[in-house]
Amino acid sequence: MYWKSRIAVIFILIWMVGCKSKKKQLLDTDEVVAADFIEFFPEIKLPFHLADTSLAKKSPDSLRIGNKIFAQFVPDSILQPVFGKKAKPQIYPIGKTSIKDAETYLLIKAALGTKRAGYALVFEQEQFRAALPLVISSSTPQKKEQSLSNLDSRYTFTTLRQRTAPDGQIFYHKDVFVYNSAGVFTLILTESNDQANKTQKILNPIDTLSLTHKLSGDYLGASRNIVSFRDGHKKGTLLFFIHFEKDKGECIGELKGEAKITGSNSARYTENNGPCVIDFNFSGNNVTMKELEGCGSYRDIKCFFEGRYTRKKKATTTTSRKKK
Repeated sequence: MYWKSRIAVIFILIWMVGCKSKKKQLLDTDEVVAADFIEFFPEIKLPFHLADTSLAKKSPDSLRIGNKIFAQFVPDSILQPVFGKKAKPQIYPIGKTSIKDAETYLLIKAALGTKRAGYALVFEQEQFRAALPLVISSSTPQKKEQSLSNLDSRYTFTTLRQRTAPDGQIFYHKDVFVYNSAGVFTLILTESNDQANKTQKILNPIDTLSLTHKLSGDYLGASRNIVSFRDGHKKGTLLFFIHFEKDKGECIGELKGEAKITGSNSARYTENNGPCVIDFNFSGNNVTMKELEGCGSYRDIKCFFEGRYTRKKKATTTTSRKKK
């Protein structure tokens, strides 16, 4: 009887441990809290490498995150630039890594048809703060064209796109991002030897965010020059994205951040733990941008964050009356 009792106790303990260690599935039919969502992602070791070839591999259906569950914790608008407004791509966890007493980074894969995209999501105190597209592929990866991303031990994201020309020459475009305390990813470095891609479309990372504030909108300068504003994460702030090109593309600057509203028609960006300061002054349909202190990490050395930009008119829809 004694041994039978011990064996029974052991089986019960094994069953209890197994039940406890089993992760909750993220099905749309289940009730899920933020802690369950974050816990669902496996831990990864840094540095971590993500390539378009790994995104092309089939993911287990058991790991799929329900679209309703995903939208419960992350704005599904982050997927729209790649998959469209009404599309519902399949979403899978890749992994997670955390900074002690700070943010947690979740890596996801989204797939629909031949399209694949890898994203980094940032959570602070179980609340979503920001997203960054890492790798995007619209077809089967080719040897002559590669897209990849790397997350290093300093929590710096590097995205790299490279292609091999018919003569064997390798062209590349590299961007380096860091997440800052303002709750946004900041582009800190861009390198490229691919002149043919300098005319590619500018990707506005805040384009799909809310613009209810009176100052929110897109302000345009010369070709490929934009200052874009969206509603901030908290009252009294504006998210912004700047991209400018001068001297026939020889001098380029780009910066994304959060500015503090300093008056009814003014705002100021002050870099955390850095020297960069930019003033924005609004007048009618125009905004004037002026760099007050060194923002050299986000531009070439021969140009500055400055200039006057005009607000883009909102698209209007008209309805015609039907003839009787």
